[in-house]
Amino acid sequence: MSRVVENWFGEEFNALDPLLQDLHRNGGVLMGKVDIQYGDGLAKFIGKKLAPKLGLPLTDGEHELKVTISHSIDSLVWSRLFNNDHEMTSIFKPHGKQPEGYWSETTGKLSLELGVDVYEGGWYWVQRKVKFLGIPLPLFLFPSSKAYKKIEDGQYLFSVVFSLPVLGKLVGYSGALKKQ
Repeated sequence: MSRVVENWFGEEFNALDPLLQDLHRNGGVLMGKVDIQYGDGLAKFIGKKLAPKLGLPLTDGEHELKVTISHSIDSLVWSRLFNNDHEMTSIFKPHGKQPEGYWSETTGKLSLELGVDVYEGGWYWVQRKVKFLGIPLPLFLFPSSKAYKKIEDGQYLFSVVFSLPVLGKLVGYSGALKKQ
């Protein structure tokens, strides 16, 4: 059992759905089908260039996803495996405490600074900053991300969408997973 997430949230941890609380205290494995969607035209082209950096398959439609959630003393680790061959691991480190604090999500050379809004028991990421090799980048140069996780009918629902102004959605994936 880890308290890294609970400590960061403080009292607001209790506002999360009990199944999200359990997942972020004890870790676990989630599995199910996800739907990957690419944008159109230039947005699709950029989305397909971005996808390998995210470990995403290059084809639209339904795919299998296995997510393994674990903890270290000071971080949360999410390993995503698409179709048993496309893997992406993110390390989330807490900074400060909710509501002013944030999580840094590091995937390879890229790091996002993410705040959190809790709404109706769900966890909604709020993108604040982007860094490449530790160097801050202007947000307008990088695709914005919108992501959430929540529980509905005992299933873990989530959505992640990357988009750019004017072009719209580059790539997104969403689905309903079950804890194994």
